[in-house]
Amino acid sequence: MLSRSSLAPRVVRTAVLNRGLSGQSAVWEAARKARESARLLAALPNEDRNAALNRVADALENAKADIEAANAKDCEAAAKPEAGVAPALQSRLKFGGAKFRDTVKGVRDLTKLVDPIGQIQLHRELDQGLQMKRVTVPLGVLGIIFEARPDAAIQIASLGVKSGNGVLLKCGREAVQSCTAIVSAIKDGLSGSKASPDVVALLTSREETAEMLKMKSYVDLIIPRGSNEFVQYVMNNTDIAVLGHADGICHIYVDAKADLQKGLEIAMDSKIQYPSACNALETLLVNSAVAEKFLPAFAKRAAEEGVELRGCPATLKLLPSNCAAATEEDWATEYCDKILAIKVVGGMPEAMAHINQYGSRHTDCIITEDAAAAALFQSQVDAAGVYHNCSTRFADGFRYGFGAEVGISTSMMPPRGPVGLEGLVTYRYMMSGNGHVVKDYAGDNAKPFNHKELPK
Repeated sequence: MLSRSSLAPRVVRTAVLNRGLSGQSAVWEAARKARESARLLAALPNEDRNAALNRVADALENAKADIEAANAKDCEAAAKPEAGVAPALQSRLKFGGAKFRDTVKGVRDLTKLVDPIGQIQLHRELDQGLQMKRVTVPLGVLGIIFEARPDAAIQIASLGVKSGNGVLLKCGREAVQSCTAIVSAIKDGLSGSKASPDVVALLTSREETAEMLKMKSYVDLIIPRGSNEFVQYVMNNTDIAVLGHADGICHIYVDAKADLQKGLEIAMDSKIQYPSACNALETLLVNSAVAEKFLPAFAKRAAEEGVELRGCPATLKLLPSNCAAATEEDWATEYCDKILAIKVVGGMPEAMAHINQYGSRHTDCIITEDAAAAALFQSQVDAAGVYHNCSTRFADGFRYGFGAEVGISTSMMPPRGPVGLEGLVTYRYMMSGNGHVVKDYAGDNAKPFNHKELPK
């Protein structure tokens, strides 16, 4: 998304906080600057924020070689056995080629989206000359704790610029060199715009994370991306509002009236296209009426792709030679790998009950040609995304047309699902009168309110 603009000579800006300062002072100073810069950013017109994004994209493209070299070092270190980095995490860590290209494109695509700031949601006349508006405004400063995904740093920072928010980025230890190079490029791009480079800062240690969780006076929202346990830890250790991006235990249910070939292709795409993603398929539920025909064909394709299968007793009977026994733990596991749990169910009620018990409210799908069954499934399954006849891998801010996302919220409260620009603004009530006072609208001779809706 970002590229290094044609600034010559190139100035490499410090992306990581100054270690010469005490841990607390450096982090708090970065947060203070981010807040001040965010206020100025929010006041910029949309065209200036878009211009800043285009300069950031230029800066990233110009820094592509530096970023990919830094990423290669991170990947090399993560691949060493003593690093203890899981293969799925190593996959997420890789950043270059098409992934780099698409991420930078996402930054530019944000400039095409409607300005999320200043949108009038409500315009009402309370009385003659007394008007009220509800208008969208930025949240302020976001503290984002994300895993070893360098592309996330670009997506989050660019969403912050577009939505007028400051951003404190805390990357996983495996991605420090990649994110340092990325944030350096972002700051270079912002330095040539009307937006301050201080609107973005990078944290790299657990100590800095602990400090950020105490910054209620500067940070308005914490978004932790990780396991349920990690999200709960963050919630228990901060007074700041938390929007959790937790496990993605995604399901596909193959209905009795499914097009089995269609179901096969959708299930394989959901599992294989990018197994380490949070929207990848983790549990496959198959109606007993079609299991005997569907599962052997699916198992053959899974074996060709190197997918390990773990099944219930009914599944084991149908796949005696290429499926291990599933345990209770498998139903509640996000593998992020080429491992898949399979369960044969008696019908849709059992499938929905299983999903609502073991799912993570991320994304679940039904494969069926029965429109009524699909409608029931989509109304009864409790998830941020409930799909019909399409891959769970579509659960993504870029694919939804949001430009990018800061995470995927599995909470019941909004924002829910991929959190893009709309999830990074709140609203403010603005009143305008001409000497109006409440006493005129109280008591025995109170004036009535008009409450007339006005054009937005």
